[in-house]
Amino acid sequence: MHDPVRTVDRQVWRGSSPAEGMRAIPEETAIALTYNGGTYAVMMGTPQDFRDFAVGFSLSEGIVQSAEDIESLEVVQLDDGVELRMWLAQVRAARLGERRRHIAGPTGCGLCGIDSIAEAVRPAAVVAQGRSFAPHQIMTAVASLAPLQTINIETRAVHAAAFWTLARGIVALREDVGRHNALDKLAGALAQGNVSASEGMVLLTSRVSVEMVQKAAAMGAPLISAVSAPTALAVRIAERSGITLVAIARADGFEILTHPERIAASVQPKETADVA
Repeated sequence: MHDPVRTVDRQVWRGSSPAEGMRAIPEETAIALTYNGGTYAVMMGTPQDFRDFAVGFSLSEGIVQSAEDIESLEVVQLDDGVELRMWLAQVRAARLGERRRHIAGPTGCGLCGIDSIAEAVRPAAVVAQGRSFAPHQIMTAVASLAPLQTINIETRAVHAAAFWTLARGIVALREDVGRHNALDKLAGALAQGNVSASEGMVLLTSRVSVEMVQKAAAMGAPLISAVSAPTALAVRIAERSGITLVAIARADGFEILTHPERIAASVQPKETADVA
């Protein structure tokens, strides 16, 4: 398997003369997701956490309803990429045959290949009320994110998606050159760990577009906290799906764009975090 980080030679210009050195950069590879022998999607992504990506993508795309619907999953190394080879239960396979589409997904593309406007802006799942959070808890969660982004610390070139709960802090964190991939990997990690997304918040290092809200809603997450701003459509979809959308989140504050009722002033203790 590819290492997610590669080191390359570089020449740096600072002032009047160049200096030689090395630069750590993230690897990127083609990842094919196949179901029952047929290719459904080919995405470009960081070559790690393949099982998480396969399960999370399958859940967020609505191909399966639970990780148990995937009867087998094999990671196959090819000459020019990786195939995530899945076999589904027969009822799921039949349903997939009715809606199969082929996607050629460049880095960061979350809606590539969709040929229906209705499908692109499909209503997100409506999430349950879930837990409420105090402002200081959101700021604490955001502040804990950067030190755990191991690939980004090396490369400064990848996105992260993480899940934070009051009891455990950051439960899981996944990184990828594609922000959608990072969130799919996180969804897969939570599903395989039987972690309920209703008990915490999703943290994103990227902007929030409509497909990111759709994926978080499919997970059942009541709150998204992102370091960047959302699109207008993402705000509308978050409002309709019942998600509290927090943006421009920093260690010293944030902006609430939808459903502020989940942000409570009460103070509750937090235990030591375990990161998966």
